[in-house]
Amino acid sequence: MASLSFAKLNASSSQWIAQQSFSQKRGSSSRRRLSVPIRAGAYSDELVQTAKSVASPGRGILAIDESNATCGKRLASIGLANNETNRQAYRQLLLTTPGLGDYISGAILFEETLYQSTTDGKKFVDCLREAKIMPGIKVDKGLVPLPGSNSESWCQGLDGLASRSAEYYKQGARFAKWRTVVSIPCGPSALAVKEAAWGLARYAAISQDNGLVPIVEPEILLDGDHSIDRTLEVAEKVWSEVFFYLAENNVLFEGILLKPSMVTPGAEHKEKASPETIAKYTLKMLRRRVPPAVPGIMFLSGGQSEVEATLNLNAMNQSPNPWHVSFSYARALQNTVLKTWQGRPENVEAAQKALLVRAKANSLAQLGKYSAEGESDDAKTGMFVKGYTY
Repeated sequence: MASLSFAKLNASSSQWIAQQSFSQKRGSSSRRRLSVPIRAGAYSDELVQTAKSVASPGRGILAIDESNATCGKRLASIGLANNETNRQAYRQLLLTTPGLGDYISGAILFEETLYQSTTDGKKFVDCLREAKIMPGIKVDKGLVPLPGSNSESWCQGLDGLASRSAEYYKQGARFAKWRTVVSIPCGPSALAVKEAAWGLARYAAISQDNGLVPIVEPEILLDGDHSIDRTLEVAEKVWSEVFFYLAENNVLFEGILLKPSMVTPGAEHKEKASPETIAKYTLKMLRRRVPPAVPGIMFLSGGQSEVEATLNLNAMNQSPNPWHVSFSYARALQNTVLKTWQGRPENVEAAQKALLVRAKANSLAQLGKYSAEGESDDAKTGMFVKGYTY
């Protein structure tokens, strides 16, 4: 797939050069018109600054952008009903944690949360700003079956995205997230990879046009019993296509962030890989496919345990990288928090302390200074769910 993408790129470039040469020969030498792509428009400088702020040393992203249905499953695990009051209470616990901004640079919100306030009437967006945490917003509309594929999915949400993004910017969001997935057991088919890459590129261009830094997330699912070498092969194909189409859509690379899966064996593979092996394979993929102009690589945890995700991130930061290599975790930051809270007001302070413990651990991992000494058994428990959806 990589060679195919480069072939496309070379063919496009050659065709453009030939057209320019031909038009120059025929036209007047005193007036020559060049086609120059316009990148990110009036928001270019702001996009670069936002991306740099999120990709700041020792900090990463707290992802709390689960849909209401998925948030409901989390609440049900501690015996709470899925209603707005309970969702607000849980998100308030997370977003008002004192000192969170020391370790967290951005928070991805669901649309409901972006417009919510604390019980005291303070907007969540303002809580984040005061903590020097950048507010972000999930903008995709979820996965649906992809016709003509091998039982694969594609992500919907491009219709109306420009107007929605403009409204999110007015509300205070400064970056966006769009998640699509690639399944190794399902092939993946060339159609599914191309659809994922094209959808991400269109979303990224629309987001930048409306002042939002796009997080580009083609998640390669952990489902399957494949080897780590197979994951590397697929990851290279996917990211080759993604960057080809990002370039085709004139996306400003300095104004994006990536949210890749780590390169690991399938969750059902008979042999587990060490953090050092995962770091080796993941960094190999990134160096082969990701331009150094990209400011930050914010990994998803994908069902790994809290400790496992942190150890793997730490292993990737044992030597300098061309990009800020960090985290954008949901369950790997929240699992212990939720169990500690149990929906009880008297447990809020203890739950917030649990969040700080996990956030600090991943902050240290971003700096390559984490040790798993003293971690609880709960934090070492995996959270992989086959066919997991948001």
